[in-house]
Amino acid sequence: MPSKFLYPFWGSEHLCPNDFFEILISKGFDGIEINIPIDPIFETTFYDVLNTVRKKNPDFVVVLQQVVGKQKETPESYLKTVMNRLESLIHHQPNFINSHTGRDYFSFEDNCRIIRAIESFSETNNIPVYHEIHRGRFTFHTSTTLQYLEKFPNLKFVGDLSHWCVVSESMLQDQEEIINKIIPKIYHIHARIGFEQAPQVNNPFAPEWHAYLNQFTQWWQSIIDYHQPCRTITITPEFGPFPYMPQAPFTKLPLANQHNLNFEMKAYLKSHLK
Repeated sequence: MPSKFLYPFWGSEHLCPNDFFEILISKGFDGIEINIPIDPIFETTFYDVLNTVRKKNPDFVVVLQQVVGKQKETPESYLKTVMNRLESLIHHQPNFINSHTGRDYFSFEDNCRIIRAIESFSETNNIPVYHEIHRGRFTFHTSTTLQYLEKFPNLKFVGDLSHWCVVSESMLQDQEEIINKIIPKIYHIHARIGFEQAPQVNNPFAPEWHAYLNQFTQWWQSIIDYHQPCRTITITPEFGPFPYMPQAPFTKLPLANQHNLNFEMKAYLKSHLK
């Protein structure tokens, strides 16, 4: 089954919902991935525009993100904030929620309580929740993620392997066995190229990053191969703005255009993924 490509709202916060939807539809994307701003006016407009788009295209894919900011908090206060956020997303009827779950410094037991609550929310509301592989979350590290997977074997992940490259300061060449165990659990891909020292290269199509582009493409192909022909894998090209995008000193000009990279990555993967 062919993959579906989603466009991220990250980096387009200056746009109103109407303008953003117009861009992603004109560029041929199949859906949207968004961490809805905490702004009643924006959210109301977003809801109305989304429903209009869905009436024209019932197959339009909507992925909402659960991302809470850093603050001084206990596991209990964090969990309360997360559950309130998840509840607020229900009425948008997302295809699934991308959850930035837990904290890397919470204990294993505390993160397990958080995971258990989120998984219960998912089952109760019949909304799939995928947990993003990301620095700072319970998924921040390869082998520790396996420990959670042993306790919760039905977990599903958003695959953003760039974060593991940074955490391990490697291209995971010595962790192939772990990656092979995680690949079957990845249901959504964030298509961004990272390297040993950062989660995003300046331009993945520059010749100096060719080997990195090939490695990530191989990982993504393995994910798709595992799930074919049973399910469609969604892919969000996810090159972001500063601080993910490197800037020139003094002028602070970005070294590449974030949006053009995402458009180019979609075209590249359409022609290179089988």
